[in-house]
Amino acid sequence: MTAAERRAGVSLAAIFALRMFGLFLILPVFSAHAQHIPGGDNLTLVGLAIGAYGLTQACLQIAYGAASDRFGRKPVIFFGLLLFAIGSVVAACADGIYGIIAGRVLQGAGAISAAVTALAADLTRDQHRTKVMAMIGSSIGLVFAVSLVGAPLLYAWIGMSGLFWLTAALALCAMAVLGWVVPGAPQVPRANAGRFVDVLRDGQLMRLNIGVFVLHLIQTTMWVMVPAALISTAGLPVAEHWKVYLPAVLVSFVFMVPAIIFAERYNRMKLVFNGAVALLVVVQLGFYAFGHGVYALGLWLTLFFIAFNVLEATQPSWISRIAPADAKGTALGVYNTLQSAGLFLGGALGGWLAQHHGSAAVFLSCGGLALLWLALAATMSPPPVRAVPAASGG
Repeated sequence: MTAAERRAGVSLAAIFALRMFGLFLILPVFSAHAQHIPGGDNLTLVGLAIGAYGLTQACLQIAYGAASDRFGRKPVIFFGLLLFAIGSVVAACADGIYGIIAGRVLQGAGAISAAVTALAADLTRDQHRTKVMAMIGSSIGLVFAVSLVGAPLLYAWIGMSGLFWLTAALALCAMAVLGWVVPGAPQVPRANAGRFVDVLRDGQLMRLNIGVFVLHLIQTTMWVMVPAALISTAGLPVAEHWKVYLPAVLVSFVFMVPAIIFAERYNRMKLVFNGAVALLVVVQLGFYAFGHGVYALGLWLTLFFIAFNVLEATQPSWISRIAPADAKGTALGVYNTLQSAGLFLGGALGGWLAQHHGSAAVFLSCGGLALLWLALAATMSPPPVRAVPAASGG
């Protein structure tokens, strides 16, 4: 990788991390906090406050991606980060559940994931793109693990309002990184920007879109079950769950990095990709058959994070290689829309299955979805690798 590519990868990963850290800090403590605010005794409204962000994201990812194809990546990302910061301020100033919902809706309206990923694709060559996507994915996984440890401490210190103000400040920091650190974006074709219909007709792209929907549906569904399993079968109180999550995330990075290097250096993207999907199947069956006790749960979580991190790095890289040059933002917008839809639906599906059919049905259903995904992935062609000159942006 050139210095410009490393700079692009680190700075764009920092933007994702700054934005996601604030969001992750809210999740472990909000449901407990909501019991003490007006309207917080309504669990439907509490769930809406948590999920409203993902729902708005799902609705606007395509629009932001297409806008970045037409107007440029950086202006769209700036606008989205500004909306995200405003939404955080609205939530920080709210004195009841409805105000927080409004703030979360505005936060989600800053749906910049597709535009940031498209910018990463613009600034890197094919043979190094998965490494940059891995930087971004790893940064998200790391801040998620850190948030599990830090959220209860920060909440005790600055309260829920303080967490939202901190989230707004982090968004402003992300804007500063975008303006002063991220390399200048190269010119890309604009003649037929945002060819939405062409993206939807592309069978390879749609296979990847279905894949990210399944992956994030499984991820959210698992988080309905795993915390309860750590309490009921491992005897671990909520305040100590980070002792399982943090090592699992960190160990997964140790295995994920060599897998990405192997995929890129030896042009074995499809092999590594399919192997990660197969591992996802094994993990769900493992949770079903052997998901009892802290060590077993820790093992399956570690294997899940390995598969998840590899797939999070390879899928957007694959899409950016096969999408039309003038529609990368649109293609990644569709991709991120289905990702957000999977996150939103996974919680509802997991809760419904667990309530009516028990945890076994949840893990078997997730295993079945992963198996169908593996069959679909087996029909895909390996992504092309084009050695083009690196962007030299300043």
